[in-house]
Amino acid sequence: MGDVAVGARSGHDGEEHRGRPVAAGPAPDGAVTSGSDPGAGGGEPPADEPPRPGGGGGAGGAAPAPRRPRSFWKELPILIGIALVLALLIKTFLVQAFSIPSASMENTLKEGDRVLVDKLTPWFGSEPERGEVVVFHDPDNWLAGEATTDPNAFQTFLSWIGLMPSAEEKDLIKRVVGVGGDTVTCKGTGPLTVNGKALNEPYVYPGNTPCSQDDQGGQFSVKVPKGYIWVMGDHRQNSRDSRYNQSDKHHGMVPVDQVVGRAIVKAWPITRWGTLPVPDTFDQPGLNAQSSSGPALAVAPQGLALVGVVPVVLWRRRRQEPSWKR
Repeated sequence: MGDVAVGARSGHDGEEHRGRPVAAGPAPDGAVTSGSDPGAGGGEPPADEPPRPGGGGGAGGAAPAPRRPRSFWKELPILIGIALVLALLIKTFLVQAFSIPSASMENTLKEGDRVLVDKLTPWFGSEPERGEVVVFHDPDNWLAGEATTDPNAFQTFLSWIGLMPSAEEKDLIKRVVGVGGDTVTCKGTGPLTVNGKALNEPYVYPGNTPCSQDDQGGQFSVKVPKGYIWVMGDHRQNSRDSRYNQSDKHHGMVPVDQVVGRAIVKAWPITRWGTLPVPDTFDQPGLNAQSSSGPALAVAPQGLALVGVVPVVLWRRRRQEPSWKR
């Protein structure tokens, strides 16, 4: 009593004993197994095997045939079209290349250098700050008498999509010295003062003086109105900037709404690559610096670029997943 019969059968072949428990163990060949037995072939697959695409390995569950990849030559026009659209969007809203046409910003920028200009932050209300190098549209015929070039069709196309500077746009590049509300003064050979604070200007061209001693505009004291900036070239004795345009309709000032954007990088030639940071002299106390909203907006292109990349990465990962995981 108490022992359990194992594998007991009745005298009739093929008939199981009913009412008696059977000890667990490997089933003999040909024995019937339960639906949860991995060897049964019916029901779910083993836990360590993924379900088969198409609903299992039955007769009607064959996996769909993989799609044939599209020919590269068929995709090439689509890729070129996408690239052109992106280039136009970048040129219009983000970054544009400009060429330095003169020596007025030496040695910071030399003739023939290519710079990348941030065009995004002005869309968010950011205004130029002291010390920034900015590109702006000609405010009132500053470029009168300057030689112009006639680009060929290929150069015109490249400038249209932003891969080359436009020869038709009349733009200038200078350093912002004063912003709305500032008083900028030059006496003798310098130093240049902003709101009574003398500026140490290591970026001024070697051998130049911060102020020019002439009666054409080199000596001045101006109050910059709100909505305007006062700009000067780093090559002080070779730059026709705000000082020498005080007779125009803006009295030498540049309207903020004429500013294209801030030059942030020297991109070409590669041996001249580098950033264009604001010099420390503009951080000294007493200059009545603008609020911190400017620097916060200056990182907007990188932040927006990251936000824009995340959905693309997720979309690509989803496309690469097997269909049975979706």
